[in-house]
Amino acid sequence: MKTFSQANELLADIKANHNGQIKVALVPTMGNLHSGHLQLVKHAHQVADIIVASVFVNPMQFSASEDLNSYPRTLDDDIKKLIVEKTDYLFLPTVDIMYPDGLKNHTSINNQHLNDMLCGISRPTHFQGVCTVVSKLFNLVRPDVAVFGEKDFQQLTIVKKMVADLCMPTQIISVATERAGDGLALSSRNHYLTTDQRKIAPQLYATLQAVSRSIINGDRRFSQLCQSAREQLNKHGFKVDYLDIRDQHTLALLDNNDTNSEVAILVAAQLGDTRLLDNIRINL
Repeated sequence: MKTFSQANELLADIKANHNGQIKVALVPTMGNLHSGHLQLVKHAHQVADIIVASVFVNPMQFSASEDLNSYPRTLDDDIKKLIVEKTDYLFLPTVDIMYPDGLKNHTSINNQHLNDMLCGISRPTHFQGVCTVVSKLFNLVRPDVAVFGEKDFQQLTIVKKMVADLCMPTQIISVATERAGDGLALSSRNHYLTTDQRKIAPQLYATLQAVSRSIINGDRRFSQLCQSAREQLNKHGFKVDYLDIRDQHTLALLDNNDTNSEVAILVAAQLGDTRLLDNIRINL
């Protein structure tokens, strides 16, 4: 695996050492890699010839109330894992490379409609930072495809919309959420959980499964299902940010007896100091 911090050097090496017909996949990450990230790399091998992973802790997607400096950085371990997965290139841009004139003077990208809901309510600048850094990575690396996980479902939806709206030539491929044996969605933030909280955390996915079963069995009282699920999670010790039933593609909130056939049950909840996300999609 070759490592570059300058995109022009990365692109020059790809061009010099590989046939022009190659297909390049990008797996963008913020590091602290777990098996969920590695599943993205494995999937990238199935759809492309050259795999580029990026590790960049993006300051633009952190709000003033979030501690950027405390985000886990495990680069040495990340490199070992990427080598095992036969990653071809690692792109390691610095903050100065990505934001040479500083964050305040940098052009940003935002979809206000999709941002002003769900996670965007409690993290109003987060997806603006995500869209901006993803668009920069696409312009710098010029991948044919980019691979994202489905755990951050709102992020995935917003990135897809950005690519479509701005006519970007990169194809977005999504990979199912990787889970621990007890159902907890893998996340770099899970290590913040205490031992007792880790025992409680799988209730998040179990609650989504219960709501999913009710819908599949014909219950269309979406508001009541969500309210009951929120109450159950709060009893377990979560502080629920949202638990909604929404359209898979537009993220529009679905009303009782809505006839949409492709729905997503989305949840974000705080457990102690850790914010957990999860979702289940249903095609009725």
